[in-house]
Order: sequence, then structure tokens, then C-alpha cells
Amino acid sequence: MTGTPPPSAALAVGARGLAKRYGTRCAVDGLDLQIPTGAVAGFVGPNGAGKTTTMAMLLGLVEPTEGTGSVLGHPLDEPESYLRRVGALIETPAFYPALTGRQNLAVLAAVGSQDPRDIPGVLELVGLTERGDDRFRGYSLGMKQRLGIAGALLGDPDLLILDEPINGLDPSGIREMRGLIRRLADGRRTLLISSHALAELDQVCDWLVVIDRGALVYQGPAADFGAGSETSVVAVPERQDDLPRLRRLVLDAAAEQGIALADVRLAGPTLEERYLASTNGAPR
Repeated sequence: MTGTPPPSAALAVGARGLAKRYGTRCAVDGLDLQIPTGAVAGFVGPNGAGKTTTMAMLLGLVEPTEGTGSVLGHPLDEPESYLRRVGALIETPAFYPALTGRQNLAVLAAVGSQDPRDIPGVLELVGLTERGDDRFRGYSLGMKQRLGIAGALLGDPDLLILDEPINGLDPSGIREMRGLIRRLADGRRTLLISSHALAELDQVCDWLVVIDRGALVYQGPAADFGAGSETSVVAVPERQDDLPRLRRLVLDAAAEQGIALADVRLAGPTLEERYLASTNGAPR
């Protein structure tokens, strides 16, 4: 199932028939990818679906068994031609525990031939300015993830690839990460974010690539995923003590009863519900 594809010139990432096999195990199975430039693309699938392997192929870390593609207009098999314009956080960020956040970024800048003058700006963008001089070993998991994203932002990349950035975070850390992703989604930079926490991607992504067992399930606008699913009407009264009465009324009757509605809207299934429906809820 695929939404209307954008023209190839408007793609930040495009791939056709991308596959990776390890012996008899197929990690990625003939995947076609189309990520529009400027999109906040959610890469959705359960653990083991092939998300990390696909991202590693896009970054030149893993050689595809089959398939062709391009990243930022350059051939997939020539990663040296585009990697300086790509920032990535794959799995857990690796930093020196005894160094401060600022010092760790300085090491990354030196290794990657990036301008160290970018460090204050990326620290501010990820919300770590006040903690930049604290040692990395004292950071919370959420702070470590945000420092990893700060490192990926050095050099102001055109494409930012984040692999499970909210994995393991507590509710506060998830909220902070969601806010950061929204700040990064300025329409100029393309974001590709993998996750199996579908409820979080539902709130920040405008494009979806859904895979299962290494194969494509859906690709296209997030709003079109699960189109045609049943919706329901949600009505919220201004006063909570009106709620029992409202439950017994339809909208016209609510007006006749003098109940002022604070909100009336259509509510469709969540991204998680749409995903389960698209894969028939098949257990892995």
C-alpha cells in the first residue's frame, strides 16, 4: 500500500528493491523508499522489522545485497558523496563518560572536521546549554539522547536520521524529545525517525514508511494511512458534572438541554490501531 509518490527530484531518499540478507535470513526484503525533501518521516515497525538495517544501508554502514537508490541526489553506493550532509544517531550514543557534554561535542567536531563554533548553537537547540559543562556520566538517559542528536546536528545536515530516539525514555524524556523533534522540523531539513512507539510518531510525523518483516506495508502521507477507517464523534463539555448527562444525549439533544460544548471533533483510530489493522495484528 503506497500513497501518491512525489517526483524523484523532490526526494531526499529514494530506493528501489533494497534488500539485505545474512545467510538464509532476510533482514530487508525488496524495500522501495520515497522520503520527500523537508518531510518529517516516521519509519514504523516492530522490533526486528528491519528499520536499523535499512538506516545502516542508507548511511553506507551496511552494503545492500540487492537494490539501488539515492540519498540527497547522490547514488547509494557512493556514500562519500553525501554523508557530509547527513547527520545520524543510530542506537545508543557513545561518548566519553569523564568528559563534559561540550567536550564530547568538541571531540566529534574534530573527528568529523566540523566547525567547533557550531557547538553552542546545537547545545541550545537540544536544550542542554545549562548542562553542557556537566560530565556525560551524570546525564539522564534523555539528556544522553539529546546530546547524541546535538552531535548529529554538527555541520547543519540536510538529512537527519534518528534510530529509536525515544527508546527507554520516561514520560518526561519522551515529552522533551517530542518537543525537540518539532523544533527540528522546520521544513528545511528532512528527518527520518524510526520507532516502534507508534503513538509518539503519530504526533510529529507528516510522512510514514511502515514495514513488517523487512517488507513495505505502507508509504505515503501520514494522514492517508488507514484512510477509510471508521471515525467517531468526541464531545467534551465545559463542566465535568455535565458529562453523565452528555453521555446520554446526541448532539442535537445537547443543545436543547443547554449544555455548552467545549469541543466536538471526529476521532479516528490511532496510528498503532491502524498499523495493527494493516498487518492483521500478526504476532511476531
